[in-house]
Amino acid sequence: MAQDIKTADIAIIGTGPAGISAAITAKIRNKEIFLFGAEPVSSKVAKAHRILNYPGLPAVSGEELAQAYKRHLDELQIAVTKKRVHAVYAMGSYFAIQAGQEQYRADSVILACGMTADKPFPGENEFLGRGVSYCATCDAQFFKGKTVAVIGYTKESVEEAQYLAEIVGKVLYFPMGKEAVLPGLSGNIEICTEKPAEITGTMKVEQLKTDGKLYPVDGIFILREAVFPGQLVPGLKTEKNHAAVNLQMETNVAGLFACGDIAGTPYQYIKAAGQGNVAALSAVSYLNRKKETV
Repeated sequence: MAQDIKTADIAIIGTGPAGISAAITAKIRNKEIFLFGAEPVSSKVAKAHRILNYPGLPAVSGEELAQAYKRHLDELQIAVTKKRVHAVYAMGSYFAIQAGQEQYRADSVILACGMTADKPFPGENEFLGRGVSYCATCDAQFFKGKTVAVIGYTKESVEEAQYLAEIVGKVLYFPMGKEAVLPGLSGNIEICTEKPAEITGTMKVEQLKTDGKLYPVDGIFILREAVFPGQLVPGLKTEKNHAAVNLQMETNVAGLFACGDIAGTPYQYIKAAGQGNVAALSAVSYLNRKKETV
């Protein structure tokens, strides 16, 4: 049976200040939206100590701001789809969105998913789709009985490593930070303490080099909090790991907008919220123009 694909006017990826601002504006403009995020409000917001330059909220704590965002979403009945988006494909008249094992469709997309300060590993881009993956639930079945490495940056990485362990032969788990080191790893999961340095192979992934060892592997799952913009959306123009945008938050892909940290510095909550508002208004204008040409 064919999978029912959920559709919306605007898909917003990210639940930080930019994504929430975009969702609020789009909802007020009566658009059907998806708001994708691992949590109703990005955990980065709650971790902030004091925010001193948010108008009307002097010296607000991150936790207080996160709770205010949640209340605003609830008041507007904006639901968060708690799935990590792994790929967005421009299909001409619409966008196909891959989130876990499910697919979604939207007429426009707003990227508000933050950015990663990490650089791709040598070999990462070359072997993407040939052994390198960013989604355990998507690609685990390709590695039944085989050895895979998981380079985990988030607390969700542990859950994905455990899921992989149920399917593959062996998991080599490389925790990249305190959040990625949690109790519960067992069975055919080996915790490795070296730092990954390079991905090598010929036609497909064959080895993961670290700063002290060489691991033969059949696949490598790199689980960062954010995916590099150019890897998230094929064909997206980037500048120094940021999505290239104009003042209307438009990218080089028609119908695709970006705001917040993914659109560049400064990394400020108030700047992100403002850009989220602009991105949503631009997406609404794009949809209206699109409707007029039909």
